[in-house]
Amino acid sequence: MTTTPPYLTGHYTPVVEEVTATGLTVEGTLPPELTGRLLRNGHNPKPGVTPTHWFKGSGMVHGIRLRDGRAEWYRNRWVQTPALDGAPYMTEHGPDLTASPAGTHVIEHGGRLLALCEANLPFELTPDLDTVGAYDFDGTLRTAMTAHPKEDPVTGELHFFASSPFPPFLTYYVSDAKGAITHSAEVPGATAALKHDFAITRSHVVFVEGNVTFDHTETSGIPYSWSDHQPSRIGVMPRGEDGARHTRWFSIEPGNMLHVSNAYEDGQGRIVLEGPTVDREGFRLSWNWWVGAPGRGSEPNARSYTRRWVLDLTAGTVDEQIIDDLPVEFPTINEDYTGAENRYQYAISFPDEKGFGGYGIVKYDRTTGARRIHQVGDARLPSEAVFVPAAGTAREDDGYLLTVVSDLKQNASQLLVLDAAGLDRIATVHLPHRVTAGIHGSWIPDTAPEGSAG
Repeated sequence: MTTTPPYLTGHYTPVVEEVTATGLTVEGTLPPELTGRLLRNGHNPKPGVTPTHWFKGSGMVHGIRLRDGRAEWYRNRWVQTPALDGAPYMTEHGPDLTASPAGTHVIEHGGRLLALCEANLPFELTPDLDTVGAYDFDGTLRTAMTAHPKEDPVTGELHFFASSPFPPFLTYYVSDAKGAITHSAEVPGATAALKHDFAITRSHVVFVEGNVTFDHTETSGIPYSWSDHQPSRIGVMPRGEDGARHTRWFSIEPGNMLHVSNAYEDGQGRIVLEGPTVDREGFRLSWNWWVGAPGRGSEPNARSYTRRWVLDLTAGTVDEQIIDDLPVEFPTINEDYTGAENRYQYAISFPDEKGFGGYGIVKYDRTTGARRIHQVGDARLPSEAVFVPAAGTAREDDGYLLTVVSDLKQNASQLLVLDAAGLDRIATVHLPHRVTAGIHGSWIPDTAPEGSAG
């Protein structure tokens, strides 16, 4: 008897068709300033396909178009990559960087929509989510690209990296606001450890290497596993043309972090970095969920708790602590504060490894230590909460959180618009079908270069 893996059941059951719906029903009042598109990506294999790992599932991008208080359309489209039709990543000539699931994230930069997966090239999409094709920054990107680039809110530059299990293990890039790569450098001292996300501050680039590293014996198609012999470290590189050769690596406690909340220099010049992390057991339970193996946790992120590191570059020391005991993932902030000190951050809460607890949207006040949770209801799983600033605001949390909820009881989904200050619901947009629980997404306002389309 074959058991259906967890990443194809419940909230993660794939959508079987592409649809377009217009004139969506709205409860409450959509703020007119929410004029743009919420795009969200996730793994959604085609009918009849059972990938060997959650992350191998083909990417499907869901889009919701809001304009002047109306929800004009919803559409979902598979990213049309060679992998969607079964093309292998490894060939006799080496990796095919276009054979991508393209299912991790979707961003806008330099007037292009890009669907991302860290082992591959980006894939460009039209405003209506049709696939244009693999994008290599006009021939200047010859490696893979992280699914978690960081846009500097001051300069508009896009910072990103390529991680490889073979030398060079880590390559850092900067693209200008128009989408041209202006800088690249190999980062010395890096290893084959998995590097999924990273951070920028006003003066530094911060990389994280945990205990998860390349393992050629892993048979799931994602060749990584936990190793007690792989040191867990944070790399700090000064920003600028000559920064790479001044990279320093700091030892930290064992663990693995997938997603960064934010990083910044504090008033004493120390670097503060935060993000959810797992320990050895948490990674084991999570990995077994990702591959459908026995001995797994109830959720894809077991024992994932927010951790804070404070790096004193002068003393060469690192102070670290777990700052909350709530299992969370998918941290977000007001991205105007990327690289600067933020007071507020948001995340999605999950049941613990045994299934106790519920789903919710969490707001942290880093100044007071307060934690507030918006409970979304029984059998309802919210997606990553994307922050959209309110117009003409001066307060960091004056804005909206947009999240797509998977509702198993109703076999339906809604877009929830919450007040980011108090987590009160402002509006609900009813979608034409249940949307598969996904990974990451972005709000593309009409002030973006291609915002007039669609």
